[in-house]
Amino acid sequence: MSTPTNIDRARPHMAALADALARDGAIRTPAWSQAFRSVPRHFFVPRWYVQERNERGISVWREGRDAATDDGLAAAYRDETLVTALDPDTAERVDATAWTGVPTSSSTLPRLMAGMLEDLGVGDGQRVLEIGTGTGYNAALLCHRLGDRLVTSVDIDPAVVDTARDRLAVAGFAPRLVPGDGVRGNLTGDRFDRIIATCSVPAVPAAWIGQSRPGTLLVTDIDLGVEGGLVRLEVDEQGRALGHFTTTGGRFMPARTDARTYAAPRRPRPAAETGARRSRVTAADLRAHYAFRLVLAFHLPGAEIVHHLDDAGVMALQVQGPDGSWARTPLAGEDTGTVTQGGDPGLWSRVEDAWRWWNGAGRPAHDRFGYAREADGTARVWHIPDGTRWNVT
Repeated sequence: MSTPTNIDRARPHMAALADALARDGAIRTPAWSQAFRSVPRHFFVPRWYVQERNERGISVWREGRDAATDDGLAAAYRDETLVTALDPDTAERVDATAWTGVPTSSSTLPRLMAGMLEDLGVGDGQRVLEIGTGTGYNAALLCHRLGDRLVTSVDIDPAVVDTARDRLAVAGFAPRLVPGDGVRGNLTGDRFDRIIATCSVPAVPAAWIGQSRPGTLLVTDIDLGVEGGLVRLEVDEQGRALGHFTTTGGRFMPARTDARTYAAPRRPRPAAETGARRSRVTAADLRAHYAFRLVLAFHLPGAEIVHHLDDAGVMALQVQGPDGSWARTPLAGEDTGTVTQGGDPGLWSRVEDAWRWWNGAGRPAHDRFGYAREADGTARVWHIPDGTRWNVT
């Protein structure tokens, strides 16, 4: 393995990134500012994929951006997510250096990383478990702040772990790296003061609670179907995890149970079309308002939003229920106020109910909602100002 070592040329980029993150409010304390100034990101992402449209208009991942070049080195320190691996079951080569497919590993948006690390609230001497080693860059930042012996990182892919270990060593860090299913936590059974997950999960796994102490803080991305978001939770003496969605916004790739690929989603057969009607809620409303999509996820547990292209070439946003019901509305054109449905006729009515509630409550931002995982594994969310509650187990 060859890792770029042009650290002197990178230092101005490292400082500029730290300064930009501080100006944006992602970095809020001197300790994390120093970490971002000191840990070379390009060591961990020497090469990556860039998404573009090829000459046929197909969205592809183009290989070849290289941190060894001057332009590549500058790009490595931009506030951007850098995709480093594609799902081999979905990747299809379309030319010599480009593939279609679903990303499975990346170096996370630095602004998002910094916000999560600040939300984690680590103190000297605290032990941290990271779920999702990825490139190793986040583990390196944690090691800079806490020291190697206090950082454990788990990743489902043994090859990813091996590569991250090599790159961490070049950067001067040696945390404990464990290949395994991060949803099951750290399989040694140790307990931690802080747990941070750079993947999304539908609920807080029991293993993470079991490896926490009273007072342990968890920062993770909860995927509720239609939408999700980052939560900061504190574990109490009863084994509950209580907290709220954070002001740091961002989403992560789902946790995998396979080292190389994602399992194919299991969806019911779509219901037959039952008709169309007018609605004041449009695809534009769904796309424009993250907080509304989060509220919609509270109203429609188990549902999801997908893009749908019909035989006439019209693209629509489609809400799909777990029973095969669906309702969709066009993204553009003259019929953006029309909803076509199949199955449960009340599905889009619940979308409208969520829209009315969110507007009636003053369009609250996502960080105005609490989240709790009870000791029995059930979960609930609530609107912090007035206590309106939804069960989201």
